[in-house]
Amino acid sequence: MKAYFCAIELRIMKIFLLLILLPVMAYSQSSFNDVEFLIQNKEYIKAEATLSKYLEIHPNNIVCIELLGDTYGHQKQWDKAINVYKKLVDINPKNANYHYKYGGVLGMKALENKFKAIGFIGDIKSSFLKAAELDKKHIEARWALVELYMQLPAIFGGSKSKAMEYAQELENLSQIDGFLSKGYVYEYNNEPELAEKYYKMAIKEGGSLICFEKLTKLYESKNEPKNAIANIENAQKKHNRNSLHYQIGKIAAEYKIELQKGESCLQTYIKNYSTEDGVPKAWAHYRLAQIQLHKKNKEEALKHIDLAIAELPKTKPFREQKEKIINL
Repeated sequence: MKAYFCAIELRIMKIFLLLILLPVMAYSQSSFNDVEFLIQNKEYIKAEATLSKYLEIHPNNIVCIELLGDTYGHQKQWDKAINVYKKLVDINPKNANYHYKYGGVLGMKALENKFKAIGFIGDIKSSFLKAAELDKKHIEARWALVELYMQLPAIFGGSKSKAMEYAQELENLSQIDGFLSKGYVYEYNNEPELAEKYYKMAIKEGGSLICFEKLTKLYESKNEPKNAIANIENAQKKHNRNSLHYQIGKIAAEYKIELQKGESCLQTYIKNYSTEDGVPKAWAHYRLAQIQLHKKNKEEALKHIDLAIAELPKTKPFREQKEKIINL
C-alpha cells in the first residue's frame, strides 16, 4: 500500500500515451499539456478542475476518469478516489491497474480510520490479488501483497509464507525488487541479519538510493549508527547527492557520534542546498544546534537553533531544543 502513490507519479507520463481514444481527440492538446504540467508540479486542485470540466462534456473518457482519481488520491480525498476507481473497475474488470489503485485507496482509507479498517481488509486483499492475477508482471501489486500479508495479523489472513511467495515472484520479475522485498519481510519479522543480507544483495545488484536507504534505516533500527554512516558514505561515493550530507549529520547529531564529521557534512549541505534536496535548511541548523549542544558550545548552539526557528517558527522540536540549550 505504501508504494501506491510513488507508483502513480512514475506512471503519469505513460498514462498520457493512451490518449488516442476518439473522445480524447476532441479535447485540445493544449488542455492535456496543461493537465500534465499541473500534475508534474503537484497542482492537483487545478488539475482536478480541468479534468472535471472536460468530463462534464465527455463523461465516459476512461483516461480522464483515471487521472481524476489520481488527483483525488494525491489530495488524500480517499472517498472520492474510491468512487472513481470502483467505477473504472466496473467499466473494465480485466484492467489490473484499476484493481490495484482501487485496493490502494481502500488501504489508505483503512489507515485513516482504524476502527473501520477490518471492514476493508477483504476488498483490499481481493483487489491486489486480482491485479496480480490479471497482470503476471505487475510489480506494484506484488509489493502491496508482500506488505499486506506481513502487516495483517494472522487472524485476518496475515502470513509470512504468503508474503515470501510474492517476494519470490518479485525476484523472478526483478532481482532488485525481490531482494528488497525479502529484506522487508525479514526486517518486519525481526530477523535483522537476514534483512541486512538481502539489502546488501540489492545494493550489489543495483545500488539505487532506495537500496542504500533501506540498509541505513535497518542499521538505525538496530542501533548501529556507525554502520549507518558508513553505508551512507558508500551511497555518496556512488550517487554524489547533497541530501546524503544531511543524513550523515542527522545520525551524528541523534546518536552523539562522529560529531566533527556530522558538523562538516551539515555545513556542506547548507552551502550546497537546493529545493531538490528535500529537507529544509532549517533542519540542518537544528542538527547543528544538537551537535553544538553535545559539545557544550552554548553560543553556537543558540545561533543555529535561532536560524532554524527563523525559517520554520512553528516547528515544535526547534523550540524544545532551544529550551534545552538555554538551560545548559
